[in-house]
Amino acid sequence: MEIPPYYQKDIECLHCKNKFKSTKIRSKFIKVESHETDFQPIYQNKDINPLLYNVFVCEHCGFSFTDDFTKYFAPGLKEIVKEKISTNWTPRSYGDVRSTQDGITTYKLGILCGTLKKEKFVSIAGLALRTAWLYRMMENKEDENRFLEIARDRYSDSYSSEDYNGTQMSETRIIYMIAELSRRIGDRELATRYFSKVIEKQSTSIEPKLIEMAKERWQEMRG
Repeated sequence: MEIPPYYQKDIECLHCKNKFKSTKIRSKFIKVESHETDFQPIYQNKDINPLLYNVFVCEHCGFSFTDDFTKYFAPGLKEIVKEKISTNWTPRSYGDVRSTQDGITTYKLGILCGTLKKEKFVSIAGLALRTAWLYRMMENKEDENRFLEIARDRYSDSYSSEDYNGTQMSETRIIYMIAELSRRIGDRELATRYFSKVIEKQSTSIEPKLIEMAKERWQEMRG
């Protein structure tokens, strides 16, 4: 019997505690061919896109979150989520196979819920970046750039508040992302400044690949 790429996972909503199902992709079906300069993965199988399934959308209350979200709600935030999200929510499920447009919708919900819940800037940046990648796949340049800018601004917030500490993102990587996303949206001045910051770290960084990538981008911009 052939194993399908998709399976259903039981999720408990962080907000209303109700259970719902969300689709995931079995890891053996996920093969990355290459990466773009902003780390967008290019998958071997173009029909199966794991990016579409990162956000869990509670069909009961509308709260949308990822594995990166904390379980903790600061006092008063549950009420804000209820007022802004749940009271306007028409029960619907994103538990099945998602289209690219479904994926974009779930990321936007994730950004909204994460912002209301006061998740880390670095988490919101990651959601915005992935939204931009999905728009890129749809060849929608305007919306791609709009979300690249949101991601860049949240990475900047994360860098200045250092809220990336304790996450998988290093300081070097955050600086690189600010530079690369600035370059992509045409903010050459900020891009140059932040690529230089990455290159300055070459003697202390444990991420030589990032240093090389920064040098390449910097050369391209000067060329």
